[in-house]
Amino acid sequence: MELITRDDIRNVAIIAHVDHGKTTLVDALLKQSHVFRANEQVNERVMDSNDLEKERGITILSKNTAVYHEGVKINIIDTPGHADFGGEVERVLKMVDSVLLVVDSYEGPMPQTKFVLRKSLELGLNPIVVINKIDKPNARPEEVIDEVFELFMELGANDNQLDFPIVYASARDGIAKYEVDDDSTTMEPLFKTIIKHVPAPTGYIDEPLQMLVTSLESSEYVGKIVVGKIVRGKVTKNQNVALVGPDGLKKNYKISNVYTYNGLKKEEAQEASLGDIVAVSGVVDANIGETIADASCPEALPFVNIDEPTLSMNFLVNDSPFAGKEGDFVTSRHLRDRLMSELETNVSLKVDELSPDCFKVSGRGELHLSILIETMRREGYEFQVTRPTVILHEIDGKKMEPVEFLTIDVPEEFMGPVMEKLGPRKAEMVNMTSAVNGYTRLEFKIPARGLIGFRNEFLTDTKGNGIMSHVFDSYQPYMGEIPGRTRGSIIAFEPGTSIGYGLFNAQDRGTLFIGPGVDVYAGMVVGECSRAEDIDVNVCKKKHLSNTRSSGSDDALKLVPPVQMSLEQCLEFINTDEYVEVTPKSIRIRKAILDSAERKRNSRRK
Repeated sequence: MELITRDDIRNVAIIAHVDHGKTTLVDALLKQSHVFRANEQVNERVMDSNDLEKERGITILSKNTAVYHEGVKINIIDTPGHADFGGEVERVLKMVDSVLLVVDSYEGPMPQTKFVLRKSLELGLNPIVVINKIDKPNARPEEVIDEVFELFMELGANDNQLDFPIVYASARDGIAKYEVDDDSTTMEPLFKTIIKHVPAPTGYIDEPLQMLVTSLESSEYVGKIVVGKIVRGKVTKNQNVALVGPDGLKKNYKISNVYTYNGLKKEEAQEASLGDIVAVSGVVDANIGETIADASCPEALPFVNIDEPTLSMNFLVNDSPFAGKEGDFVTSRHLRDRLMSELETNVSLKVDELSPDCFKVSGRGELHLSILIETMRREGYEFQVTRPTVILHEIDGKKMEPVEFLTIDVPEEFMGPVMEKLGPRKAEMVNMTSAVNGYTRLEFKIPARGLIGFRNEFLTDTKGNGIMSHVFDSYQPYMGEIPGRTRGSIIAFEPGTSIGYGLFNAQDRGTLFIGPGVDVYAGMVVGECSRAEDIDVNVCKKKHLSNTRSSGSDDALKLVPPVQMSLEQCLEFINTDEYVEVTPKSIRIRKAILDSAERKRNSRRK
C-alpha cells in the first residue's frame, strides 16, 4: 500500500488563554479568504454562534470552519479558552496536525496557555506561535516571545517544537507580519506560514476507512451528525460502516449523507478521503471517542483520555411553592432526559442518578456547570441546584483533593486585601512578579474548594480592577476545613408580595436582593444578613393606618436599590442548607427546609 501525502489540505486548531483573540483571528482569516459575499453583513466573532457565547464574549463549544488559500483547503477549529471547557480542547487536538498558539502581546502566557500548550506538545504537535494584539499601546512582543520560549522549555518541548515559527498579528485590524516593523495590510503572512509549517495529512487512501468521532451535532432534518477526521481510506454516501467502541464492535450502519466544510457552511459531498474533516449522518448511536470504520474491517483508533471532573452539584426537581408556574419542563423525567442527552456531547460531564428526583452532576468547574444550568433554563426547564462541592479522591488510603493554579493580576494598592482573603482559603503563594503598568502578578496553588465564592469577593476587594484565572494543577492531600460564608441570610417569613414598608424595615438588617412588588414565599432568601445568623423578616408587611397622623411621617420611604444577583453569584452565595431555584423567568435562593420552626428544630439536632 502506498503512503500518500495530501498537499491540498491543512488541519489546524487555534488555542489560547481566554480573551487572547482566537475567535477574532478566525474572523480575519474568513474575511480575507473571500468566504463572504462583498455585500454580506458579517457580525464580529462570527464563530461564537450561540446566544450565551455572544452575550459573554467567550467560546464555549469548539467549532469547525474551512478557508481556501491558493488552492489549499485550511480546516480551522476554534477552541474555548476557559479551563472549564478543557475537555473540548483536548478532544479536538486529535483532529489536527498543528496548532496556532495565540498569545496576547501585553499579557503574555497565562495559565490556560500553559494547559493547552502542554496538551499539544504531549500529542507531538509542532505549534506556530501568533503574538496577537500588537496594536495595543502597551504591547511588549519581544518580551512575550522570551516568555513563550521559557514556557516551551518548562513543558519539555523537543528541538523541533522549540524551533517554532512566529507571526505577529493584529486580528482586529486583519493584519499579520513576519517582523513587528514589517509593512503589511493583510493576513497573507499567516496564511503562508500555515501552508508552509502545518504538516499535510499523510496515510493510506486505498485501505479500509477509519474515522475518529470527535464531536456531535444534531439536525432536525437528518438527526445526529457525527464530526471527525478521516485517518485512513475514504467515506462515501450510502457506504456500509461499523461503529467500533473502546470495548469492541457495536453495530453496522449506512452513511446517509457526507458533508465537508466551506467557510461557515456545510456542503454535501459524494465522498471524502484521508485527511478531510467531515460530518456524516446515519450513524445514530455514535459517541465521542468511538471509531467509524469500514464494515468489512472494523478497527478502533486510540482516543485521548479526558481529564476527570473536579466539581459536582445536585440537580433536583423543583418543589418550591412556585413550582411549575414558569417552566415548560418540570418533572423528574424531563430533567433526567435532558441531562442524559447533554452527556452525549459534553465529554467532561458526568451524571449519577441519586434518586428519582435528584441527580449528581459533575463538571470541570463552576463556569462549566453554570453554563449548563443557564442553557437548560433558556430551553424552558425548571429545577433546583445545591451548592457546588469538590470531588475528593482516595489515593493509597489518603484523602486527596483537586488543587488549582491561580494567577492574579492586581494594582499594587489592592494586594493586601487579596492576600488576606486567600490566607484562610489555604492558598500558597508560589511566585510574585511585578507586571507592567502598576499591576503585580501573584501566582498561587489553592484547593479548588477555596475558589468557590472567591471571585465575587475578589472583584469587590479590587473594585473591579483585578484579573484572575485558574487551571487544574494536581491532586494533593486534603488541606483541612475552609471557613464558609461568614454572614447569614434574610428569609421571607410569610408568602405574599413584597411591599416598600416591609422592605424599609428589613434593609437595616443587611443587603436585600429584591425590590417591592416581587412575589415571595415563606423560606425564600431575600437578602444577606449583616450578622452571622439567619433572620426571618416579613417583607410583605403593610403600614397600619391610624386616625392620628404626625407631619412628615408619611414622606416617601427611601429604599436602597436591591443587589441583582446573577446565576454565578447565587451559586457562590448559597450555603449547604440552601438551594438555587432556577426557572426560565427567575433565579431565586431558598432554604432547603422552608418551614422556620422545622429549620430551628433541625439546627438544634445538629
